[in-house]
Amino acid sequence: MAAARGSAGKPAAERRTDPDESAAYTAEPFVPRGADLAALREAAAGCRGCPLHREATQTVFGAGDPGARVVLVGEQPGDQEDRQGRPFVGPAGQVLTRALDEAGIDPTETYITNAVKHFKFGHLPGRGKRRIHKSPSLREISACRPWLTAELSLIDPELIVALGATAGKALLGSSFRVTKQRGMLLPVPEEGARECVVATIHPSAVLRADDREAAYQGLVSDLRVVAEALGRP
Repeated sequence: MAAARGSAGKPAAERRTDPDESAAYTAEPFVPRGADLAALREAAAGCRGCPLHREATQTVFGAGDPGARVVLVGEQPGDQEDRQGRPFVGPAGQVLTRALDEAGIDPTETYITNAVKHFKFGHLPGRGKRRIHKSPSLREISACRPWLTAELSLIDPELIVALGATAGKALLGSSFRVTKQRGMLLPVPEEGARECVVATIHPSAVLRADDREAAYQGLVSDLRVVAEALGRP
């Protein structure tokens, strides 16, 4: 029997995985049900839920303690993360590790991931082949949400740290504003969710700040809210 075809003349299965043929991007068809973290990571390597996979070197999945009480969620992989295939291995990751340790949170006892699993970038005229970070759109954030949901469901953390505006919007909705809601224990707006979110700036913002020390101390202060919450009976 011939494969079912729509107005575009493509088989239904092909249309499902071609983001240019869909009104909405989504990774949902690529997320295996009942998978553990290792199986999720393997499946994510083949994700074609949005066009970002076309230019990125590889999918950058989460890493860390699978039994972590704290999950840290960033925006997307950067240049070094895209090349190495691991989250937060560049300069921002070094800032974050130092801030966690100073706040009283053992970095080795956390799990870290990103709201978007592929590096989105562009090139500036006259800058050669250097890849310049571009923020993911709400459509791309939404497309990648099934991967984040699956990770959080398996790890079942007590607290989630949203590192920056993109992570905050992925977890709390498009109305989230990091400048207004950072450093607070915020409920996850999903039925049955038991964990809370603490939002703060992305560690890369420390590196871009005019006053790096003040920005860094603000990051540490927000992370101390997490450490204090973990220590409560």
